[in-house]
Amino acid sequence: MKNILLLVLACVACLMGWAGRPVSQSAKGTEGADEAGKTVMTAMTAKSVMATMPAQTETSDKAKKRKKVEETEKVERWARFELTLEAEEITSNPLCNPFDVELTASFVGPDDAQDTVQVTGFYAGQGQWRVRFMPTELGSYTYSTQSNVAALNGVAGSLECVAPSEDRHGPVRVADDGLSFAYADGTTYHPVGTTSYDWMHIAGDAPQCTIEALRQARFNKIRMLFFVHNFEPTWPEPERFPFEIKSLTTDADGRLVYEWDYDHFNPEYFDHVEWCIDQLAAIGVEADLIIFHPYDDGRWNLDHLPLEANRRYVRYLVARLSSFSNVWWSMANEYDFLRHWPQAWWDELTAEVARCDPYHHLLSIHSNTAKYYKYWDPLLTHASVQDQAPVEGYGHAATVRNILMKPVVFDEVCYEGNMVDRWGNLSGEELLYRMWLGTLAGTYVGHGECYQDDPHDFGHDFLAIGCELQGTSWRRIGFMRDVLDALPHPLRLADSSWDRRTSTGGPGYYLIYLGKDIARQWTFELPVKNGSYGRLQPGMRFKVEILDTWNMTVTPVETIFETSEAVVDRMYDKLHRHVNLPGLPYLMLRIIAVDGD
Repeated sequence: MKNILLLVLACVACLMGWAGRPVSQSAKGTEGADEAGKTVMTAMTAKSVMATMPAQTETSDKAKKRKKVEETEKVERWARFELTLEAEEITSNPLCNPFDVELTASFVGPDDAQDTVQVTGFYAGQGQWRVRFMPTELGSYTYSTQSNVAALNGVAGSLECVAPSEDRHGPVRVADDGLSFAYADGTTYHPVGTTSYDWMHIAGDAPQCTIEALRQARFNKIRMLFFVHNFEPTWPEPERFPFEIKSLTTDADGRLVYEWDYDHFNPEYFDHVEWCIDQLAAIGVEADLIIFHPYDDGRWNLDHLPLEANRRYVRYLVARLSSFSNVWWSMANEYDFLRHWPQAWWDELTAEVARCDPYHHLLSIHSNTAKYYKYWDPLLTHASVQDQAPVEGYGHAATVRNILMKPVVFDEVCYEGNMVDRWGNLSGEELLYRMWLGTLAGTYVGHGECYQDDPHDFGHDFLAIGCELQGTSWRRIGFMRDVLDALPHPLRLADSSWDRRTSTGGPGYYLIYLGKDIARQWTFELPVKNGSYGRLQPGMRFKVEILDTWNMTVTPVETIFETSEAVVDRMYDKLHRHVNLPGLPYLMLRIIAVDGD
């Protein structure tokens, strides 16, 4: 009894400010040791060492200086700075929960108070706490920590934010027009993504296989579950879980029954997710992370966490991942299937994610087919929609965007595959057709495929577990991205509602999608209206290219066309010339203004 009392008193004393030691700082590095035994974190561009503190608290100026990091780290803009600390009196005491320790850090940027960012630290396991920071402005930052544990409190230092490398553009934001996306550096971002729910949680080298598949296909976004997915009762148990296991028993049917310790996370699970997200960043893929989902079916009951456990999980997740520049937050996939959750829970947890994220990453929520969430909520940056109807015809998707007045991502419009389920048996041609229809209307449409040998086979179902892609539409994603990346501005209909086939990419730049229509000729014709870019004028000269979106070819047309006087709201070539077509489906015309003869 006396020993237990001493342990309790020791834990209380730790939280009141008794000592420990800071360890290291790093810009997204890996751990090693120098010849003096000091911990070293190797950065992308630099490395540094934080000197070790003595095990007892000192109140002198000398002790305070020991908590200052003397070396200034150089960190690329939008990269990740990491500070690692230790507090032995917490981790060595079994009655102290290291996940309960309070740790924050204030980073003061080049413009002082205007660029002050406060981030939340977290316990990372192995006796270490970490503070992560993503600098967003060039110049010098200073930082200092605040904690209820002395070893973690008052650690100060500085970093220098330097110019980003060529392929680092920063987090994706809603663009200035409020209807499209752009990276933080202003580069337009056209999401051409896919979905693979459980790819991170498959054993062995399957995650690396998925990374390679994404790279080959040139997707730049993927939707994925943070919690593991239960596909069927015989699906293997995952290698790791997000919480520590309090007890593990079996029921009368021999099924495993887990009791979770909601107060203790499993850092290894989070470490693995972070590794996956970093691998995605390395190939330019945004990680649309689904925080909650209904696909547990009572196996692990991760969809039945009490509200306080959900709050704690969300705070820990955001503390760990908000400094990753390629993260998007998706509150749930098919949130409305979590029927035992009241709306108040969604409101509170959405607000908690937004409140805890100092960088304001993109945030949305996904519902069942055609069950539109309240996307007018100012906390939600964009709409994440499951609905195929708006992309089954020309221009319909634009109506959705015009109503919501936010970027609209149709994440699910049914999938390419061979499933019996009606949502998983599109041809590759049909899926690509829907993707182009939604894209030309100024929205964004996601890919997905699910091929199975039988209804219980998930071995090569990319939607389920990732790894190798099986279908045909994915092979056209790179061509699609090339077309979109060549645009001077994001797409929208040139004359919305009146002309549902002609899209504008800026002044003198048009795309016309012929889709399933098979024609031998196209008469040169454009609307007078060109979105917000001004009206088309007589005497403008244009070149035309024939894009075969399925066979991935671009064929220039030799004729240079010149616009006539307007006929009502349309313009034609002044000589009434036309373009000869190859008589194939899925053609697109790219029409670009030219100068001179």
